[in-house]
Amino acid sequence: MAGDIKIAHSVFALPFALLAAFMAGAAGMVTNEWSRFGWQLLLVVLAMILGRTWAMLANRLLDHRLDALNPRTSGRAIPSGRLHVRHAMAGLAFSGVGFLIVCSGFLLLDGNPWPIILSVPVLLWIGCYPLAKRFTFLCHAWLGSSLAMSPLAAALAIQPGVLLDTPSLWMLSGMVLAWVTGFDVLYSLQDVDIDKDQGLHSMPARLGVGNALWISRLLHAVAAGLLLFIDIGPLFFIASLATCLLLVWEHMVIARWGTQRMTLAFFTLNGVISCVLGLAGILDILLFP
Repeated sequence: MAGDIKIAHSVFALPFALLAAFMAGAAGMVTNEWSRFGWQLLLVVLAMILGRTWAMLANRLLDHRLDALNPRTSGRAIPSGRLHVRHAMAGLAFSGVGFLIVCSGFLLLDGNPWPIILSVPVLLWIGCYPLAKRFTFLCHAWLGSSLAMSPLAAALAIQPGVLLDTPSLWMLSGMVLAWVTGFDVLYSLQDVDIDKDQGLHSMPARLGVGNALWISRLLHAVAAGLLLFIDIGPLFFIASLATCLLLVWEHMVIARWGTQRMTLAFFTLNGVISCVLGLAGILDILLFP
């Protein structure tokens, strides 16, 4: 089960949640409230891990019959028979309840009710993503929005009022939305034929591979544009310029090798992007408060 959850893919959202947490907690750092912020940060990390575990298990449960028909995914734990559905559901329940408990921690620690108020809607949204490809080619944007919630949710958990006067947080979320949607379109190129056979609505299957590639490029151009307008600090700006080059490289890899080097195009390059941006932004906040 651990292999199917793909904990390593947390690298796509966690750095942005941590960056947003530092952006929201910057005022507290100035007044030396490090102890309180440390507990908040721990809760954010736990919520991210549990929320992503919930989402991946929901994905595997909702898609296990489709996965069994796809040669690329038929070896996953549930369709291969290595994991029984009831055990996966137990893991789903554990991670969901754990997420709710962690969200309630912000109420106990700070009197902040928003994480627990929004916890169930968030779980439903990120857990139902697999259903989207059954009826719309915008399924990739559903995944993008699920990850784009992470910086806003982290900031809301740390300091609710910060969302009202920090445009950079909204631009960061918009960047994540466009970036993730764009690379998920590329990832779906692996299954274009099976998606057509199963009547699924990925962009390559419904709009054609060529059109899907152009949409992905446009989305990544939007992501790059948003990055360059986010005002965090000089290190983040330099990292943003590097990200623009990495996005160009990602599309060059797809254009040259197609899906043969999907590990490089999907995981490696995008993992580097999120880690570099997150680290650069946090360093800016710590070094140039």
